[in-house]
Amino acid sequence: MIHVATHVPAAGLLLIVGAVLSACASFSPDSGMTVVAAATEQTIGKDVAFLRSADDAERIRGTVRRLLSRPLTADAAVQVALLSNKGLQAAYNELALAETDLVEQSLPPNPVFSISRIRGNSASEVERQVVGDILALATLPFRSDIARERFRQAQLRAALETLRLAAEVRRAYFRSLAANEMVGLLTDAKSTAESTAQLAKKLGETGALNKLDQAREQVFYAETTADLATARQEAGSARERLSRLMGLWDADLNFKLPDKLPPLPRRPQALPSIEADAVAHRIDLQIARMELVAQAKALDLTEATRFVTLLDLAGIDKRTRDPEDPPFRERGFDVAFQIPVFDGGEVRVRQAAETYNFAFNRLTERAVNVRSEARDAYRTYRSSYDIATHYQREILPLRQIITEEMQLRFSSMQIDVFALLTEARQRLASLRAAIDARRAFFLAQSDLQTAVNGGGSGTRESPTTTASAALPAAGAH
Repeated sequence: MIHVATHVPAAGLLLIVGAVLSACASFSPDSGMTVVAAATEQTIGKDVAFLRSADDAERIRGTVRRLLSRPLTADAAVQVALLSNKGLQAAYNELALAETDLVEQSLPPNPVFSISRIRGNSASEVERQVVGDILALATLPFRSDIARERFRQAQLRAALETLRLAAEVRRAYFRSLAANEMVGLLTDAKSTAESTAQLAKKLGETGALNKLDQAREQVFYAETTADLATARQEAGSARERLSRLMGLWDADLNFKLPDKLPPLPRRPQALPSIEADAVAHRIDLQIARMELVAQAKALDLTEATRFVTLLDLAGIDKRTRDPEDPPFRERGFDVAFQIPVFDGGEVRVRQAAETYNFAFNRLTERAVNVRSEARDAYRTYRSSYDIATHYQREILPLRQIITEEMQLRFSSMQIDVFALLTEARQRLASLRAAIDARRAFFLAQSDLQTAVNGGGSGTRESPTTTASAALPAAGAH
């Protein structure tokens, strides 16, 4: 450690502080929610709210009640979740905490004041010092800029969490509707199977039906009953999951859902530039880009300060009193800095360089994966649409024709009732498959939106380092 002392005005420290005050950040009125709200509105056309007071909670509560007062649509379910889900509110709390990190990193270091008094043999000496970290002040604009990049990433992560919740709500909504439709179909099928089983039992008692055919009708009724119980269980679980995602409890659990899936669109979306759209709009990819920019700035700052990690300036005011001499006063300053004898900063530079390379490779990987996910999502969307429309336009109409022809033949006594029932079973299988196909389409439609905008549960983000840990240890003693 080298100490240099001389007599200069101590006001130089104040001038340095004033020069860097422009880098300071302050708390925003909405904790950075403007970016989240804009991204959500632009992407899925929904509102978000960060509940900070009892008035906010009551206002949102009224909006949720209005949405739940009528049968719930997919868009309404998403809006309720974005306003009521407490996990999403916790994500917004994390955004507010990230803003505190930004403000903290943007503030100059507090100066240190020390005073010492020594007395002996009727003489006294009083020394006062104000010590400031000059290196931290000099690098404050650069560190503040990096902290702003981190905060922008936090804003996009909050937006990504919002889209993730919206995507999960849509999937849960369509699963619940498909389960409801399956319950309705199997309820009718069970009623028919029960009547058939009773008829078979009576015919068996009269000897008009053999034991094998009786067993066939009885097992169909038993299997249909089991399938209905399973479908009801799945419908209950799907509704509960939707309720959890929407953040509902108590009286709000009585919301109404449609009994069937909505009809298929007349034609599928044509997205020839699906890859370009995904690369341009995916929020997780934007976060990875911003991470790379932040790491590049951190690397530049580390290289600029690789040899100097400590630079303190102290303003000194010293007063001495001696009975034999008149009192006198001394002023000056003290500069302290480290000599890079053993550590020339190579380790910090290497760490910063490898962290930058890590971020670069993660960004490249994410870009490749985004393109692949977009292609796969669109291919699944189109194929699921083709399969669902094939059931709607080909299989089910043919099944209807067969059913009508079988009924005509039964009316003219060309076939018996059991041939008619056998066809009913086959038609039931086709109807169940058609419901599954339509559910797969609506799930694929939700996944397609996720692939373009981000928010999928499988999205892997590149890990980020906190602002204070990524920056050079300026002022570390």
